[in-house]
Amino acid sequence: MSPQSALLLADIFDRWRLQLPDPIVNWLTPVWILCVGAAAGLLLTAVLWGVLRLLSAIPGIGTLADEPTTSRVAIVVLSIVFLGLSIGIYQGTRRAQAAAPAAGAAAQPAPQPANPQDRIWGWGGAAVGCFLLAVALVTLVSRRALAETRIAIREGVLWPLFVVGTVLACGSLFGLVLIRKPTELLESLVRGPALWMAGTTSVPIDLPAPPDQFADPAQQEIRVNFRKDEIRSLIVKSDQHVRVRTEPFDSQTDPSLVVTLDVPAGEEKTWLRDQAGANPFREAIVTKLYAKNLSTAKAHVDVTPILKVAYPEMSLVPILAVAMAGVFFIYLLLRAAFPKLSAVALATAKSDIAQPIYLILFVIGLFAIVLFVVIPYNTFGDDIKQLKDSGLSLILVLAVIQSVWAASTSVADEVEGKTALTVLSKPVSRRAFILGKFTGIAWSVGLMVAILGVWLLIWVAYKPIYDFREGGYEINHQQQNTDPTWHDCHREMVQIVPGLVLVYLEALVIAALSVAISTRLPTLANFIISFAIYVLGHLTPLLVQSQVVANQLPPIIFFGRLIATVLPVLDHFNIQASVAAGVNVPTVYLLWSLVYCALYSTVAMLLALTLFEDRDLA
Repeated sequence: MSPQSALLLADIFDRWRLQLPDPIVNWLTPVWILCVGAAAGLLLTAVLWGVLRLLSAIPGIGTLADEPTTSRVAIVVLSIVFLGLSIGIYQGTRRAQAAAPAAGAAAQPAPQPANPQDRIWGWGGAAVGCFLLAVALVTLVSRRALAETRIAIREGVLWPLFVVGTVLACGSLFGLVLIRKPTELLESLVRGPALWMAGTTSVPIDLPAPPDQFADPAQQEIRVNFRKDEIRSLIVKSDQHVRVRTEPFDSQTDPSLVVTLDVPAGEEKTWLRDQAGANPFREAIVTKLYAKNLSTAKAHVDVTPILKVAYPEMSLVPILAVAMAGVFFIYLLLRAAFPKLSAVALATAKSDIAQPIYLILFVIGLFAIVLFVVIPYNTFGDDIKQLKDSGLSLILVLAVIQSVWAASTSVADEVEGKTALTVLSKPVSRRAFILGKFTGIAWSVGLMVAILGVWLLIWVAYKPIYDFREGGYEINHQQQNTDPTWHDCHREMVQIVPGLVLVYLEALVIAALSVAISTRLPTLANFIISFAIYVLGHLTPLLVQSQVVANQLPPIIFFGRLIATVLPVLDHFNIQASVAAGVNVPTVYLLWSLVYCALYSTVAMLLALTLFEDRDLA
């Protein structure tokens, strides 16, 4: 988008913008970013589906999944191609990082070489990911799979997710007249990839030696080109003593508003931007800096601006868009690759959603989250932490209740009521029956976590505004008497996203165990055992720690080891304290939690298949 077009759109939006109070605008801005992510997710899903549709129209490609030999060859070839592209992107990124200086690099130690074991795990995971991507592409490009898209959207959990996504997308359009500077926020989505592709470049310049060593050296201009709101630091390196300023040396501007770097010979100076302070650059696009050569010899100067997007909060948009597209295509992939399993899963999910308890749990969750906002926790400024912890715990408990109830009604009750025998009399194997039940429960629980999670995000963004009005949030703002900005609301909102992911993973583990228990035991026994596992799974670290206590009784040691070996360590998914305290959760931790959830759920499913294989259904 050109600067003229951006100014024109900004003028239009400012003319039609509703004049709302600043606290309301600060709350609605992160919510609008969430809505933009939903709109981008719908758009990305439509674009990818259109690409697959065009590929399927090519003769021979749309029927790859129908021919086993050809599909295997295509999967192998695509896996190699994807892995080669991954290696190329990785190597290019490493070379760019090695060539580009970082702010404050002189004060930081050199990065240590990667651990060979970590490198093996990384490339192994990349190879598996490329293989799975190839399998998904070959399966989804099938004409038969794409022809069932409309039916897949109208049935199961995709329809309520589509409705929620559409409502949020409409909110993104309505928010254009509610928030401030929407064009600048949207422009950050384009500027992010552009800055990443451009990398970090230095601007070299030679400053001539002063003709007279006793005279004031002449001022020289350094031609640069960067945006005022994107500059994060400025690195100046010179082989002679120079001085660099953001304003002309004869300028009468307040010195506190001007950056002056005095660089000795052979050294490097770095200016770091203070986000809370004033920006020392006046023009929207900075085109020149000013320098003087204070030595008696010719000086070679390298000026390196370190740039980042003006609004990094917009990174939530592509993450949410990819997540929405991923859910849609995973659903289509399961439907195309495992039709019998998907039929059982669809029936299970529709039955679970239609149950009155599902609606009751939803209403409880929606009402309680709003209630948590206004409850006075009396924590002297930490009420928002209590809201995060209470909200995540509530969603977890509701998801666990729903998963255990669904497993009991869809497996145990159907076995006792002879409904399972009717299903298995059709060309549906016992393996497809059990795995389909678990998949259907996973979809219904995922729908609950997704909707309640979005509801929690919206109200967590509002909590700083509410607490400030109640006189509690200024403690976290260093006693500043100003309303929390939309950056503060956004930061508080996105910090609970990893917690929502781990809540869903923990609910999946409980659901897998509940399905295994339901193959042999009725509903009441399933509830008792499942919630006992839930409690003991969170107490496992304490039980293991008790083994190191001196003079511990042997039965307690044996019981602790047994619990730690057999039952899942659910405390791995419990990071509510870190999320509530605002500690960032690494992506690697989420990936390892996903691996743990997949492994334990697989073990639970194998146990369920073993118990159900010789179950007499007559």
